[in-house]
Amino acid sequence: MIELTYLRYEVLRTWRNRRFLLFSLVFPLILFLAIAGPNKHVTFDHVPFPLYYMTGMIAWGTMVAVISSGARIAAERNAGWTRQLRITPLPTWSYFSAKIVCGYMMALLSMAVLFAAGTSEGVRLDTVQWFVMIGLLLVGLVPFAVMGIMFGHLLKVDSLGPAIGGVTSLFALLGGSYGPLIRSGFLLSIVKFLPSYWLVQASKTSLRGGAWSLEAWLVIVVWTLVLSFLAVRAYERDTKRV
Repeated sequence: MIELTYLRYEVLRTWRNRRFLLFSLVFPLILFLAIAGPNKHVTFDHVPFPLYYMTGMIAWGTMVAVISSGARIAAERNAGWTRQLRITPLPTWSYFSAKIVCGYMMALLSMAVLFAAGTSEGVRLDTVQWFVMIGLLLVGLVPFAVMGIMFGHLLKVDSLGPAIGGVTSLFALLGGSYGPLIRSGFLLSIVKFLPSYWLVQASKTSLRGGAWSLEAWLVIVVWTLVLSFLAVRAYERDTKRV
């Protein structure tokens, strides 16, 4: 029961965070409508441009959504709330899972809004293709959700906002959310090591009706494992300090 009560509290806090809604939902939507609308009949990288750009904006918005759980963690650390929670019956896993669930909740909202906008601009996929893309996007967000927890235990409130904005913008830029920055050569091989690259590629994968390549799955797994290790270390160090 205490786990569900805490989750409800987190959901309410998330909905009240207007800045969070602005950067994870409103900005990607405005940018998509402004750029994809005039180019709805263009094909880009073997994908209809509205579909490609819709996925790029989803990647950007959902990355912000799941990483921003770190902002709530940092704020709670600053206020001494995490110290109080540690002496309550609330399990540690419930604390972190509530943060991740809220991040994914907002990520799904961002997807739904941009899917609707994409459909209005001519995006057409069958049911299987929609589910393939959604599934790949949700899996590809896992390392970013872990990254948010790590940031929450490493950074202070004042520095977390710029860090989240800078990191997500950099991942979005290099991953191709605004259009592929690098399209061939050695640098493309480097970019393919970023999980954000495969988030954007979910649109092309869904059109083929298949799944990510082995390379993509390895990138997501390795990033998740490495960031999980760093997040655990950051949490343990933070616990010992307080």
